[in-house]
Amino acid sequence: MIHVLELPPAGMPRAWFAHDEADLARKVAATDALQPWEIHDVLTPQELLAASGHDAPDAAARAALPAICALGDAHGWHTPLYRADHLLGRGVLRPEPVPPREALAAALSARGGVACLYWSDAEAIAAFEGADPRLAGEARWWARRALHQQLVELEVLADDQ
Repeated sequence: MIHVLELPPAGMPRAWFAHDEADLARKVAATDALQPWEIHDVLTPQELLAASGHDAPDAAARAALPAICALGDAHGWHTPLYRADHLLGRGVLRPEPVPPREALAAALSARGGVACLYWSDAEAIAAFEGADPRLAGEARWWARRALHQQLVELEVLADDQ
């Protein structure tokens, strides 16, 4: 399970969870009115061409879709290209891999404030217990409390109060 703790610039901290990276991407996309591929995607120039209604980079495709054809010519038609709008810029594709977790963290950070991502129950428990300096001090008491409540609701921690 993935735990998210958002510390907005104003207002109360908010803790929530996702079952896995795909669920996290869906939730972030839905909340921010994005498509999941805007957060992270991997596709080839050939797939882009086919999605635009062309089977091959022929003269018609080159006239209608010069940018896609340029990507195919530069990187190869079957080379995976990575998209992560919050890391690379809107619609930018590159052949160097972009880890999905980095793309998800960047999308959450784009909301403003601080986004704390804990990729497992153990990481979230450790953060609550003091391992995350972003939650240290009296000023962050509400953040720790929000995380604690989330962990109790999900039965990751026992409610011993």
